Amino acid sequence: MEATPIPLEGRNPFDPAVLADPWDYYRRVRETAPVYRHPQLGIFLISSYRAVTEVVRNWEAFSNRFGQFMAAGEPPDEVRAVARDGYPPVDTMLTADPPEQRRFRSLVNKAFSARRVESLEPRIREIASELADGIAARGRAEMLAEFAQPLPLTVIAEQLGAPRKDLRLFRRWTDGFVAQLSGVADLPGRIEAAKLIVEFQKYFAARIEERRVSPESDIISDIVHARVEGERPLDVAEMLSILQQLLVAGNETTASAIVEGLWLLLRNPDQLALARREPERSENLVEEVLRMATPTANMWRVCKKDSAVEGIEIPAGSLCMLRFAAANRDPSQFADPDRFDITRENARDHLAFGLGIHHCIGASLARKELLVAFQVLLERFADFRRAPGAPEPEHRPNVLLWGLDRLDLELEARR
Repeated sequence: MEATPIPLEGRNPFDPAVLADPWDYYRRVRETAPVYRHPQLGIFLISSYRAVTEVVRNWEAFSNRFGQFMAAGEPPDEVRAVARDGYPPVDTMLTADPPEQRRFRSLVNKAFSARRVESLEPRIREIASELADGIAARGRAEMLAEFAQPLPLTVIAEQLGAPRKDLRLFRRWTDGFVAQLSGVADLPGRIEAAKLIVEFQKYFAARIEERRVSPESDIISDIVHARVEGERPLDVAEMLSILQQLLVAGNETTASAIVEGLWLLLRNPDQLALARREPERSENLVEEVLRMATPTANMWRVCKKDSAVEGIEIPAGSLCMLRFAAANRDPSQFADPDRFDITRENARDHLAFGLGIHHCIGASLARKELLVAFQVLLERFADFRRAPGAPEPEHRPNVLLWGLDRLDLELEARR
């Protein structure tokens, strides 16, 4: 059957106010029409757990080649003028389909193997402990900037073979990529994002050439010298595309999940007490945080052929938005879904890392960083609470990503 437009009070799903606090809208759309064609935008919003999983598993019908749609038409002349100084965008892991997508993943799989991630745990714990020690000395911190961001950013920077002194550059570039993804940036913001992306490209193009001549034990060297039988090596634009995705996925989403997890624990003192009392629940705590936080809240797909999902017809050429965050709070899959429960038996069934062929390649690293982060913080601090006089934490409006803008805490170190 055809999708029937429903009013939903005429709300625009990309209104910054809705993006910053989407839960009521998610719930009403999911309950009214799990596959909903927005009458003004023409976009299909896919919100139920069952519908989202059906689409992500069907890559033959629903393509990841959505890069052209993210640009929302031709970029302004000022943005194009800046971008011309860098490398052109290309479809690699996130915005490619098989067989090309499999090729790209096969060339970078080594960097995120289970063995490599396990070998990183001592270093992750060392970084987290150093950051926690600094916070303990001050007794107060803005946890996003002083802990949640530096932890995964340092890890991915070291894995990329970049010196620690360049961390501030990585943070700037991440902000540029996030602004580009936000869908709400104004013209000056888009120009600045384009400048930051070109800056990133030039920096890493130079590192690529260095590793081509003198390989080291890092991800850039792995990518530069990776070979799969019968496949050509990656060109520079492709390598930069992959590095860009690793940079954003390797720190922004993990940082968002860490700070969101702290915010969830603060607002659920019974769960915080349980996490302290039963530290063996740490791994399930991570999964429940990922379910509730879902840092990659939404993702695009393009329908390649006439299809039907949940009985709703989706014509070829339609743009679809998969609402992972809405699916992760679907009561048909998760009982009492808005409740934060670190004992939830099926918490790991969440879709925070996607599913199928596009399951996040860095999921195991993100899980390890989250596990270590919560273990270190719960072990190091006997108590933490909202800092008096600090601004109320708010979520930044972004079409695809979900995260707090800051979280100011007072923390009492264990004696």
